[in-house]
Amino acid sequence: MQIESRKVVTLEYTLTDEGGDVLDTSKGGEPLVYLHGSGNIIPGLESALAGKGEGESLKVTVSPEDAYGDRDEDLMQTVPKSHFGDEELEVGMQFQARGPEGPVLLTIVRVLADTVTLDANHPLAGKTLSFDVTVLSVRDATLEELTHGHVHGPGGHHHH
Repeated sequence: MQIESRKVVTLEYTLTDEGGDVLDTSKGGEPLVYLHGSGNIIPGLESALAGKGEGESLKVTVSPEDAYGDRDEDLMQTVPKSHFGDEELEVGMQFQARGPEGPVLLTIVRVLADTVTLDANHPLAGKTLSFDVTVLSVRDATLEELTHGHVHGPGGHHHH
């Protein structure tokens, strides 16, 4: 069976940046399970996987516009340090805040005596990403998965 829209795909993957550093991998953990054609993974990887079958391996390089977008300097914000109370703050710390369209991941990029600079860009924005992927399985999605737009059951999304 080949990967196409409305198929549930199980992948083993390793994600590296331009320098070859491993950013994420499923090796030693759970494989990635997603519903193809539903925007559950970045567009550049999804389009490269279309038409592939079980057991196939591929290397995919994805430019920022087909991954997490380019960096947007307007998403940088400096706030008073007092907003954080007595919390020990360090560059690289991440936390969620409420944004107009739901939760936003913020990363601390600078800590000064009175101010903290936050970055709301995705941590991988502006980066060219390389995926080393092996297709473990491809199956038809269930009606419930198609209705919800994501995978259910082992390795997929669980409703509580």
